[in-house]
Amino acid sequence: MNIKKLGIIIQREYLNKVKKKSFLLITFLAPIFFAAMCILPTLIMMGTKEEAKQIGVIDRSGIVLPYLTDNDVTIFKDLGADASPEAVKADFKASGVDVLLTVSELDTLSRTVYADCYSEKPLGMDTGSMIEGRINDAVEAYRIESYGIENLEEIMAGVKSNVKLHSYTIDESGKETISESGIYMALSMILGIAIYMFIALFSGMVMSSVIEEKSSRVVEVLVSSVKASELMFGKIIGVALVALTQFVLWILLTLLLVGVAMGIIGKDKIMGMMDEDTTTEMVQQMSPGMNIPGVTDLSLEDAMAATDTTAVAAGEPSGMEVIMSTLGNINVGQIVIAFLFFFIFGYLLYASMFAAIGSGVENEGDSSQLQLPVTIPLMLGFFVALYAFKAPDSPLVFWFSMIPFTSPIVMLARIPFGVATWEVVLSIVLLVGTFIVCAWASAKIYKVGILMYGKKTTFKDLWKWLKQK
Repeated sequence: MNIKKLGIIIQREYLNKVKKKSFLLITFLAPIFFAAMCILPTLIMMGTKEEAKQIGVIDRSGIVLPYLTDNDVTIFKDLGADASPEAVKADFKASGVDVLLTVSELDTLSRTVYADCYSEKPLGMDTGSMIEGRINDAVEAYRIESYGIENLEEIMAGVKSNVKLHSYTIDESGKETISESGIYMALSMILGIAIYMFIALFSGMVMSSVIEEKSSRVVEVLVSSVKASELMFGKIIGVALVALTQFVLWILLTLLLVGVAMGIIGKDKIMGMMDEDTTTEMVQQMSPGMNIPGVTDLSLEDAMAATDTTAVAAGEPSGMEVIMSTLGNINVGQIVIAFLFFFIFGYLLYASMFAAIGSGVENEGDSSQLQLPVTIPLMLGFFVALYAFKAPDSPLVFWFSMIPFTSPIVMLARIPFGVATWEVVLSIVLLVGTFIVCAWASAKIYKVGILMYGKKTTFKDLWKWLKQK
């Protein structure tokens, strides 16, 4: 193979791709999308708080109203047990309320009440859930009281348990660090999805490029100057460099955009907003029943929740501490190196097969049938990777991380959970070996197929071209 000619083909393929408008468009639009996915949840949380509502209450049970305390988004107004619901529903403005809540008389047999809510516009989910929760708190308190057992509420509070499992990992030096499986799960899924998208996207780009040159007859001119194998590998490597360029630009531009957005919004403001949102959520659940220093009118269940929060403040790690500690346990160097190896050789493996398929057809419509045996393993690897976090060391996941056609995706999904070095090395060796065999076979098919016209290619034709000397 002539290295000089191969370099010229790689340069030509690379420059042709990076100069296209589609490349520039995707390169600069994708980071905006990625950055938006990082920032939008915060902006949505900041902008989706409900406006304050006046809620008129007609409580005929006599037990619910004390539990309906005001907060930032709801102000309760007692309309009296004898008020007419129909009169309020006929004219909300005249009654001075936005919402009408009616509570039935107490059903002493089933020891419950029935409640209905009326408004001109549908209530938000949070407000509806909050009202429902407080009514249930009132009914529960009434039922506890109806048993007539002294200190029953305190007894139930003492019996109720809310044990939280804290997970730690121990390194070789014996150091213990907090680890949260949810973080590993998210990282596992992100890595699996990312490498699947890159391999599928850029391997398909190789096939499209081959078909384009074949249909325009440009390939006939090219193969008169270089070998078909040099043309194929030059095209594959050229697109690989395009992929790496785009990937690096995506990372840099996304980090830049996220940093700028965080600077504009303000880190302190975002953290304060998140804390305020959490506090509001707790306050909305509060109702009479138990007193805690600094907080009044709590139900039994919410008192336990508040007690748990106090425990966290007294020494338990916060959510951010858990996340940072878990991320600190991850071997970033191993993940980066493994990602590069599995991406490069996974891409080369599939790109060589897609190049062979592209050489045998004159348009992308004819390639669908030939692509099926190639895309099925890729899809299987993707689906196994999505569930690898449930049992990363199970036999199914292990073997899919070793089979070369699925290992680039599945092995990366396993690595965040900790994989023995020999497993990673063996998986890479099998992948490289399979790539060499497939590249050799694809080159033989490409050499014949690139000059074939006028006939729809079948698997029998591909096999015939492979056997040719």
